[in-house]
Amino acid sequence: MRAVSIIGFKNSGKSTLTELLADALERRGLRVAVAKHAHSGLDKPDTDSARLRAPGRTVLALADGECAVFYGETRFLADMIPLIQADMLLVEGGKRLGWLPRILCLRPPGEAEADERDALDQGLAFAAWGREPAPGLPYFPGAPDLKDETLDALAALALEKAFMLPGLDCSACGRESCAALAAEIVAGKAGAKDCAALHSEVEVRINGQPLGLNAFTARVVAGALRGMLREMKGFAPGELTLKLRG
Repeated sequence: MRAVSIIGFKNSGKSTLTELLADALERRGLRVAVAKHAHSGLDKPDTDSARLRAPGRTVLALADGECAVFYGETRFLADMIPLIQADMLLVEGGKRLGWLPRILCLRPPGEAEADERDALDQGLAFAAWGREPAPGLPYFPGAPDLKDETLDALAALALEKAFMLPGLDCSACGRESCAALAAEIVAGKAGAKDCAALHSEVEVRINGQPLGLNAFTARVVAGALRGMLREMKGFAPGELTLKLRG
């Protein structure tokens, strides 16, 4: 599953873009999931979370003190990703998520804060959408100049640029954090395969979604499996495949 985040301050058009982009991706035959970071309660019919719901679409809502499914405590997006079955995840909000590429929704100068782009970009942006361009980034105008072909072009770019790192900040890739590697991927200086936590000698998937393992955990899992399997009849060195159904 690949992912992008849609970032902006209040009234920048994040919810509108998330809804339109989800529709455009689904028209391409993709399964889309949406994660919504909400500032209000979740169980209200007039909230943005309700607008994003559509038949066959998974919507996660995360707010202070609760999240869906309602655990009664704060949880984080990374904890809920294994529950998602989708080809593409759109994450609305989450400015501190440094392990996803992002689309900026910037407000015009009369509404924006002085350092709005710097605060939102963080080297992770690959496009800007809405009412204000971002120099150096592909720009896709929103209302009143929104056109179907503009949205289709943004959907195509999002598919090209989407990726998701595990957010472990394990430094096994040689960078100090997942955000540093993500910025290099967005800049075209690295690829998602440079994430050592996802591409080590052990690959673990939960419902098809890769599980990030830091170097120590990967060595422990690999050593334990090899040690057990080596004692079994028919064992031979080579690539091992183990499926475990919970």
